Amino acid sequence: MTWDRAGCERAVTKAKSYGMDFLEIALLDPPSVDAAHSRQMLEAAKMRAVCSLGLPQEVWASHNPDGAVDFLTVALDKCAAIGAEALSGVVYGGIGERTGQPPTQAELDNVADAMARAARHAKSLGLLFGIEPVNRYETHLINTGWQAVEMIERIGADNIFVHLDTYHMNIEEKGIAQGIIDARDHLRYIHLSESDRGTPGAGTIAWDEIYSALRAIGFKGGLAMESFINMPPALANGLSVWRPVASGEAEVMENGLPFLRNKARQYGLI
Repeated sequence: MTWDRAGCERAVTKAKSYGMDFLEIALLDPPSVDAAHSRQMLEAAKMRAVCSLGLPQEVWASHNPDGAVDFLTVALDKCAAIGAEALSGVVYGGIGERTGQPPTQAELDNVADAMARAARHAKSLGLLFGIEPVNRYETHLINTGWQAVEMIERIGADNIFVHLDTYHMNIEEKGIAQGIIDARDHLRYIHLSESDRGTPGAGTIAWDEIYSALRAIGFKGGLAMESFINMPPALANGLSVWRPVASGEAEVMENGLPFLRNKARQYGLI
């Protein structure tokens, strides 16, 4: 979760050893990242990458769109320097952003303004830009596939996409595959995350429903395993993860990764 030189070297080496196709880099502190080193490591390993983040509270787009754009501009520049293909995640706000009320029109207007400007900058760098709906306990702004589609269609940029997450879909959608159907025209990336955010296949996510819906829409985007083991305290607080959800790397990588790959093969997605 700390993308410094040591974290980069460990992650790229491990990802290559497990035969992974790409890495998602948690770009939590963009200015601190040594982009040239990251690019060198990724290119040497022939490893593709995307970056993800949530905004710090002082630059949440809902109340500080200019600050959000400034932060995202630095992050996008860093993504391009690393050689990543996209920036995605809770780019419109923070993990744990809630007012206790439904989003106001002013908040959504600010988000749309900031996302439109960030998407334009991303396009100038040749990057894709994604919006990830997350559950009601982590934000009050965008929780479902259809809400992400509404925001994207309002913005109208052709390089912006929906990034779904099975953990959040399991909480928010009427049926767990509903978000996939609703977002099908804009869906390019999905986090495959178990119901407790632990090892895929060891929880209650309806994986056959997820994979069959992806096949039905002809999904060609990124299939990203997302499992948490160790997290910085600030992120653990935002995600409300208070206990270990997997015993360690071996459980996730030796059980969860093959499980997801086998399902993807079963449904003709890889």
